[in-house]
Amino acid sequence: MTKPSDPVLHDPAWLGRVFWLLAALLLAWPLLRATEFNPATLLEPQALKVSGQFLASFWPLRWDAPFLLQLAQDSWRTVAMATAGLTLGFVLAVPLTLLAVDRLSISVLSGRMARLPARVRQLARWLAIVLRSIPELVWALVFVRVVGLGPTAGVLAIALTYGGLLGKVYADILESGEAEPAQALLRNGSGRLQAFFYALLPSHAAELASYTVYRWECAIRSSVVLGFVGAGGLGQSMDSSMKMFNGAEVASMLLVFMGLVALADALSRWLREALA
Repeated sequence: MTKPSDPVLHDPAWLGRVFWLLAALLLAWPLLRATEFNPATLLEPQALKVSGQFLASFWPLRWDAPFLLQLAQDSWRTVAMATAGLTLGFVLAVPLTLLAVDRLSISVLSGRMARLPARVRQLARWLAIVLRSIPELVWALVFVRVVGLGPTAGVLAIALTYGGLLGKVYADILESGEAEPAQALLRNGSGRLQAFFYALLPSHAAELASYTVYRWECAIRSSVVLGFVGAGGLGQSMDSSMKMFNGAEVASMLLVFMGLVALADALSRWLREALA
């Protein structure tokens, strides 16, 4: 019978795990203090009373025909905003990716990339950094002032932020695989696009498609948030219902929103299996 002190049951790395756990807690404490994080405020009597009243208003759900029709229209606008924004972001990300990937450079075959191609690739990566560093909510606030209220501002906001995100991640994915197939095509006279379509893309298609669908799911969530600043769709209707403390409408919208996210997740899983 194995005793508790038996070396078989002893974890040789327990001391290191305890050390890093304590270090993480010591690091988290000043961060929580700096943000004035105090979960005890959620348990104050007034906070509990307001939260309880709002949650109690979630039932019964509102399912009358006029509201369902409006909910369907808002949901369609939300999906359309996310899809259009991601499509424009994809159009922006593809050239950024092709410019940023070192493995599509012909000059690098000699051992060192030429100065001009290196600068072009660095500029492409900097542009992707600029686009993705500004949140889509900030872009939406800017475009609401330029084009007015409505989904157009949301589409443009998602396009710019997600263009930078997709361009950066696409480039990292293409750089993570083996370089020999693309370099072999380039050495034998193929163009950069041929090396991309026949060497890089086939080996990374499943990962690229999966990430793109995941970003579409994120774009749906972002489009709901953008509605709170006037970009239209489900978020704008939810904002109005929350301001009126109409919990029945909010609960119905949340259920529809969760259904949209679940649908996007199912599509992503099916696409990964189809491309596997």
